[in-house]
Amino acid sequence: MIITYHEGSCVRISAGDTTLVLGPVSKQSKNFKPTNFGADVAFVPLNHADMNGVEEAGRGERVPFAVTGPGEYEVKDVTVSGFGTKSKYEGSEKINTIYSLIFDGLSVLYMGALGDTNLPADVLEMDSPDILIIPVGGNGALSPAEAQKLSVKLEAKIIIPILYDDKTLRQFLKEAGEEGTKPVEKLTLKPRDVAGKENEVVVLSS
Repeated sequence: MIITYHEGSCVRISAGDTTLVLGPVSKQSKNFKPTNFGADVAFVPLNHADMNGVEEAGRGERVPFAVTGPGEYEVKDVTVSGFGTKSKYEGSEKINTIYSLIFDGLSVLYMGALGDTNLPADVLEMDSPDILIIPVGGNGALSPAEAQKLSVKLEAKIIIPILYDDKTLRQFLKEAGEEGTKPVEKLTLKPRDVAGKENEVVVLSS
């Protein structure tokens, strides 16, 4: 599995011939560059131009399967559960879907623009995720402190912050006691790579 970060809440995960995009950026976004790669499956956490650009994740005849809300899905080699939560992203209350994925032998919990630390019981009862992708930048999503508390509660093996700027990233790394963490361009993982890890922060540069 290879994970890269593309601004905002947009994350690309690929393994073999399958590419997923989480939070693709629309051309209508005023905050981030639109998504510019093809994907087989696109996950939309929130109906906002910063993260609902499914059409930007198509290439030629390759049109992504769109997952746009809570429910159970099985598509390509991915098993997915979506759970409705709250966000006040950019000021107004919205439904934010968090996605739990099993892909390439690893479990990923993607929080989108989550703004509420009170998660559904079904999420809290799940096994600890191998990879937690969590917003840390405020603006109606979780603040750095809230993100850190929730990360510890979920006991993730690896934590990847999204929706950050320089200031909020610094705050989050300080909260996590990981100030020395340097950004990397991509994260390549196999299931054995996460064994024994706990709350290890990986910053992906966009």
